[in-house]
Amino acid sequence: MTNNINNMLNKHDLNPVKYTIKNNVTIVDTDKGRVVFKKKKNDNGNNVNNLYNYLTSRSFNFYPKLINNDNRNDYDMYEYIEEIDTPDEQKALDIINLISLLHNKTTYYKEANEDTYKEIYEKTKEKLNYLYNYYNDLIIIAERSIYMSPKEYLFARNVSKIFSCIAFCNIELDKWLEDVKNNKKQRVVTLHNNLTLDHLIRNKDPYLISWDKSKKDIPIYDFYNFYRNHYLDLDFNDLFDEYNSKYPLLDEEKKLLLILLSIPPKIEFIDNELESCKTIRKQLDYIYKTEELVKEFYNLKTAN
Repeated sequence: MTNNINNMLNKHDLNPVKYTIKNNVTIVDTDKGRVVFKKKKNDNGNNVNNLYNYLTSRSFNFYPKLINNDNRNDYDMYEYIEEIDTPDEQKALDIINLISLLHNKTTYYKEANEDTYKEIYEKTKEKLNYLYNYYNDLIIIAERSIYMSPKEYLFARNVSKIFSCIAFCNIELDKWLEDVKNNKKQRVVTLHNNLTLDHLIRNKDPYLISWDKSKKDIPIYDFYNFYRNHYLDLDFNDLFDEYNSKYPLLDEEKKLLLILLSIPPKIEFIDNELESCKTIRKQLDYIYKTEELVKEFYNLKTAN
């Protein structure tokens, strides 16, 4: 690792003073300031460079400057951005503003047909069927116990809500396919596809980092991933309204997003009873909190 990094430093006439490994990056203090090294996660050494060139061409510049992207090296070298301490709520709003801008700047339409939407439909149906069978087996095992353990009792008390979520998703997914199957175009954007509070750095401007998983797809997945990562930490009703006001989702996109969000997480029992109850409670909190977000959309739809 050090040899690869030192070779890149020498190429830019930078003399290392101190190395700091933080998470999955190496921060190097040099005689001319700090730089950041990150190991490449794909076989295409030009991937990040191509992405950044594309984003720049679309007037989106909220990412760290790439100093060196050499196919012969396992690392990319970036400018170091000194982070200002920012409350989580403000960072979340910055992320929402940036992804709405990113999606606005990179939107295009590609040809679609019924098979395009059936692929999404069938993958989602497969997941729902798996969860239904999984939870059906789990409740049968729990109900066979002469005395339920605390984790089994907590699960059994809430299993009807889990089955209700699965039924809701199945019904709405069928409606969604019926609505979109004749569409001839599908809206596509560049997705960051790895949104967490840790992947935003604020200085004078906000910057999104860790673009390794970026891809082109329908716009809903950035909000979906951000929600799944931070549903307990933030008020996503307001964040969803903010995102949708700046990048209005099509009705079909919004429906699919809410269906995907409503899919219950997989609850797994572990041997430690206390930790198992905590995990189950957290996953149940996901279900109940998501229900509030989904209800708001359907209430607004009914009102309109």
